[in-house]
Amino acid sequence: MVAVIGLRDTLSAIFDALRLPVLAYFVAINTGYLIIICLAGLEFRRHLRRQAFAGSEQALSSPLTPGASIIVPAYNEQAGITVAVKAMLALRYPTHEVVVVDDGSTDETYRRLCDEFDLVEIPRVIPQEIPVRATVISVAVPRDGRTPLVVIRKTNSGRSEAINVGINAARMPLVAMVDADSILDPDALLVVSKPFLDDPLRTIATGGVIRAANGCRVVAGRVTDVRMPRGWTARIQVIEYLRAFLLGRTGWSRLRSLILISGAFGLFRRDVVVAAGGLDPDCIGEDFELVMRIHRAMRRRRRAYRVVFVAEPVSWTEVPSTLAVLARQRRRWHRGLWEVLWKYRGMTGNPRYGRIGLFALPYYWLFELLAPVLELAGLVLIPLGLISGLVNVRYAISFVLVAYVYAILVALVALCIEEFSFHRYHRWRDLGVALLACVAENFGYRQLTAWWRVQGLAAALARRKQVWGTMTREGFDTGDA
Repeated sequence: MVAVIGLRDTLSAIFDALRLPVLAYFVAINTGYLIIICLAGLEFRRHLRRQAFAGSEQALSSPLTPGASIIVPAYNEQAGITVAVKAMLALRYPTHEVVVVDDGSTDETYRRLCDEFDLVEIPRVIPQEIPVRATVISVAVPRDGRTPLVVIRKTNSGRSEAINVGINAARMPLVAMVDADSILDPDALLVVSKPFLDDPLRTIATGGVIRAANGCRVVAGRVTDVRMPRGWTARIQVIEYLRAFLLGRTGWSRLRSLILISGAFGLFRRDVVVAAGGLDPDCIGEDFELVMRIHRAMRRRRRAYRVVFVAEPVSWTEVPSTLAVLARQRRRWHRGLWEVLWKYRGMTGNPRYGRIGLFALPYYWLFELLAPVLELAGLVLIPLGLISGLVNVRYAISFVLVAYVYAILVALVALCIEEFSFHRYHRWRDLGVALLACVAENFGYRQLTAWWRVQGLAAALARRKQVWGTMTREGFDTGDA
């Protein structure tokens, strides 16, 4: 009896201490999302007003447009590698090359490239400007001598080292990092390079939008018809990607506090990446880590610089369609988030690093890293408090309103801003499904992803070995039927 009373007193003290802070936290996190999304809306408005005067056609023909090397790491990508490379070679851009790095594939990836482009091996030595542990096996180019393609085979050592080898081999001043299973819009490279033309001295990196290609029709390596996916797991991720990859990063860019450019589609000044030492092969969140390392280096040198997110160029990717694959992805993402934030913890709250240290990093600690922990804690404590009589129904309703109803509102605002700005979905049915996905995200899906993210954080704290697992893909709708 004494033990029960003691437990009740302990729970009562916990609830009294956390009652208001928990509500305030969820009000703050959803309000923060809403502010960032509204800032993105203002940026879209400015972008659309300037679009007619952007000078894309002039950039296409201008000799001042810097050349770009597209680095494509490939591991067992035989199913779509030739279509992807053809599409990248056909991008509208004055001068660009495609550098495919075969990371020790065990399938027919290299053979299919050889057959499609009539590759011949050449005695080219790849410099070691960025140190790599892997061994380069061969370098091959098309026999015609005109196709700007280089295919490098190396021993398997991971995606980061494959990109580093590609950067070492790149001959252009800009390098784009694009996954082999991604599909770029025809003008994606041209538009994402525009900030380098507008401000060539300060711009050092730009990022483009990542969108879910599930359900879309793909013809000859191009998305020709944008549709919502069939399954709800992928449908909800469409909303997530709009909120995080499109509106979220556009808002951070407007605040001049962008600290994350997706490794699936980013454009960097090659000399800056080389000076930073390339991607860290020992870090799970290697794309995040690279941008943070560049921020730190530039701030320490007191250099004026810009890291910009461009909302219009789009890279399409297949998102996980099963819960098992999605779970592995979210655990890996959150583990990578912890590793990078911990590695650069000295920048957090440090005035030396400006908005990055005083604003962006504290936000990521509080509202990205800790969010799933606090959400799961609330989901456990609130029902427990109701059962024990320590929490009243009014408080439980308030928690649901600020944590979930407010989140639904934020998702709906994000969808409306994106649709009014770019109007990607042309069918009322797709818009209806998207609206339902905004609601469905908060009932089961969000709780599952919070649990997986907490597992990723726990694995990082326990220093367990990270296993990437296999990303099972269903492929795109090519319309062949």
